[in-house]
Amino acid sequence: MYQTIVNEYKQKHGFEALRPKAVLFDMDGVLYDSMPNHAVAWQQSMATFGIHMTADDAYATEGARGVDTIRMMVMKQQGREIDEEEAQRMYDVKSRIFHELPETPIMPGVLDLMRQVKECGMQCGVVTGSGQRPLIQRILKDFGEFVDMQHVTTAYDVKQGKPHPDPYLMGLQKAGGLQPWEALVVENAPLGVRAGVAARIFTIAVKTGPLPDKTLLDAGANLLFSKMPDFSKAWKELNHSFT
Repeated sequence: MYQTIVNEYKQKHGFEALRPKAVLFDMDGVLYDSMPNHAVAWQQSMATFGIHMTADDAYATEGARGVDTIRMMVMKQQGREIDEEEAQRMYDVKSRIFHELPETPIMPGVLDLMRQVKECGMQCGVVTGSGQRPLIQRILKDFGEFVDMQHVTTAYDVKQGKPHPDPYLMGLQKAGGLQPWEALVVENAPLGVRAGVAARIFTIAVKTGPLPDKTLLDAGANLLFSKMPDFSKAWKELNHSFT
């Protein structure tokens, strides 16, 4: 089954092979089961600025740079364009509320998956739209066996966030200047999937939130798993299909 999907990917992009040397993981909803807390923080923080943001809005914009989400919501609801500095001040409020909430757990199955990736001789990288430095430090604490700061791409590394390809193209550079066919992307949100696909990287979606399968597949995911432990269990078979 996986061989057919891999062949379709290679044919679409004209690649002779898919030989991954790195797996690039999104953070929220992939490394951490954090989206419920983010949804609460978005709703509460934006309400203080007169912006009505729903949980669905939070999930729909997941993966984008926070300042980009804020600028979009302000333009949509208040009809005015704000600069990045003002958006950053609003984002700081959202970050403060998020960090006042209980700490989010590591996503079940992801540590086992990273362990298998490392055993195959591949690198692990993180590509996130977040600009919250405490979260980045937590990545190094929780996943330090697999990821170092040199392999973490954040909102501060790019001017255009997801769904643009820039974050994942930067992830390739941080992994040693890899080509798209030398990496995999692991995402859980449509904007992130679109970013991975735009970078021409084989993109695997994991349904860890309330979004329907169709939303992730329509965004262009090459492969979809219903939960992270399923992906971890399938890793060995999937790895055998890479040629």
